[in-house]
Amino acid sequence: MDAVGRGGDDGRLSERDLEMLAFERRWWRRRGARDEEIRRRFGVTPVRYFQQLNALIERPEALAEDPVLVRTLLRRREG
Repeated sequence: MDAVGRGGDDGRLSERDLEMLAFERRWWRRRGARDEEIRRRFGVTPVRYFQQLNALIERPEALAEDPVLVRTLLRRREG
């Protein structure tokens, strides 16, 4: 598991990267304590999680994996 949310040197997304994208995809349909779920699932603070997520959505591999989600997250980040 990479600490900065990057996959291996082969340009692929790591399992953690894929899990983060899946979490974001599912979170749209759920209610609850998001911060606690981030701590439980990823073992990091919400601040660190969002730093990693922001780095992840900048990667072309993430865009290729789920273009709709990544574009949505980029738009949301831009405010």
